[in-house]
Amino acid sequence: MKWEGRRESSNVEDDRGSGGGLGGIPLIGGGIGSVIIVLLVALLGGNPSDVLNGMTNNSSAPADPAPYQETAKEKELSQFVSVVLADTEDVWSEVFKEEGMTYKNPKLVLYTGSVQSACGNASSAVGPFYCPGDQKLYIDLSFYDELQQKFHAPGDFAMAYVIAHEVGHHVQYLLGTSDKVNAIRNRVSEEEFNKYSVRLELQADYYAGVFAKRDQGRGVLEKGDIDEALNAANAVGDDTLQKQARGYVVPESFTHGTSEQRKRWFNKGFENGTIEGGDTFKAANL
Repeated sequence: MKWEGRRESSNVEDDRGSGGGLGGIPLIGGGIGSVIIVLLVALLGGNPSDVLNGMTNNSSAPADPAPYQETAKEKELSQFVSVVLADTEDVWSEVFKEEGMTYKNPKLVLYTGSVQSACGNASSAVGPFYCPGDQKLYIDLSFYDELQQKFHAPGDFAMAYVIAHEVGHHVQYLLGTSDKVNAIRNRVSEEEFNKYSVRLELQADYYAGVFAKRDQGRGVLEKGDIDEALNAANAVGDDTLQKQARGYVVPESFTHGTSEQRKRWFNKGFENGTIEGGDTFKAANL
């Protein structure tokens, strides 16, 4: 992907080195205020004991921690991620305009180790994710190494696919799709809801394909980029991951789709290049 020297997004927030907690905000211990903080963390899905420990440990900590010192490799990766995000802004603004709608740019948060979002506290072990509660994408740049080493999916466009997939979830949020799916969660069994989750994830893969098609039209893709994206989609299929982890698959527990399905829906988006054709919820055959 041709990305050096191109526009970087202004919608990147750098939370690296904050250590998670309450969004990197220094905690003030003692009194009723600390109780409220603990309750809020519990409601948001965090671990109250972590906050209590943080209050004790931070009692003598400086109010303004030193800025995160990134390596040369991390600086290059953060610039790359920012360029990809800028491309998604341009692409989806164009697509939404064609549909008579206005696209709202999401924020992308860079973090290390763990992070607090409106969806709760998460560690880098969960991988990149999108939180509709604050309309932000979250990514630990170490995932780039994980893509290459653990998932055997090298290449810059493999990482671009991951970002485009998470932006696809933002598109779903703006179109109201994710809200409709979440409304079903408490009305069906976990196994039944997993089927809706698979369709939601495959649609995000479709939208990642739409992004790739539009970026190709802008002349920034290079030979092999689409293969890198497909390789990444194949590597994170539920069946592939389960085989690697336990040696067998449990289809009813799938939440993202098989490797074949993820590649196929990315390809569909790449072939169409439009929102139309990406309704996985009406598709008889995934």
